[in-house]
Amino acid sequence: VQLVESGGGLVQPGGSLRLSCAASASLPSQYAMGWYRQAPGKQREFVAALMRDGSINYKASLKGRVTISRDTAKNTMYLHMNNLEPEDTAVYYCNVRSLVINYWGQGTQVTVSS
Repeated sequence: VQLVESGGGLVQPGGSLRLSCAASASLPSQYAMGWYRQAPGKQREFVAALMRDGSINYKASLKGRVTISRDTAKNTMYLHMNNLEPEDTAVYYCNVRSLVINYWGQGTQVTVSS
């Protein structure tokens, strides 16, 4: 399965973006899907995930500003981000995993700057 992120770009503080992650094949519900990000000089960190049991997890500090969703018919996952801050600047990666697989996309750059 290949994952392709899109939707990144330059946005002003307070702005919004919607990131997309398109999968090359259908993803069974037993796969967990999520978003991670990596800022310059920092380790990759968890942002949000759709768990296999249908629950949703968010990084605590981002809860309320980000929303993860999925369109099963389009094999696409989304990350809506609101009220963006300069500290949100990072490369955002989507991830699909199960007990036997762990796929990553190539990432999409999000830059929050005035």
